Amino acid sequence: MVRVDPERQSEYRDAWEAWQKQLTRMHEVFLDGEPLEPPKLKGLLNREARAKERYDAAREALLGIGGLPAAPGGVGRIPAASIDSGSDDG
Repeated sequence: MVRVDPERQSEYRDAWEAWQKQLTRMHEVFLDGEPLEPPKLKGLLNREARAKERYDAAREALLGIGGLPAAPGGVGRIPAASIDSGSDDG
């Protein structure tokens, strides 16, 4: 079983919900054709971008990969020890 720090779990859930709220609003405008004045559209795009950045940071923290250098060869990242698989075999 994977165990995750409760604070990181809470941050992740909050960031996910905030991003989904902004994404839903964007879908209403771009996919459903709901009209929106240009200044309000700009604000919506900015809010969605900030919410996505917050979600990405919370996701990386949850997975233990935030702020790590790229792995050799530049592909992927070296995982951190923030996720405990419950295995005692080292």
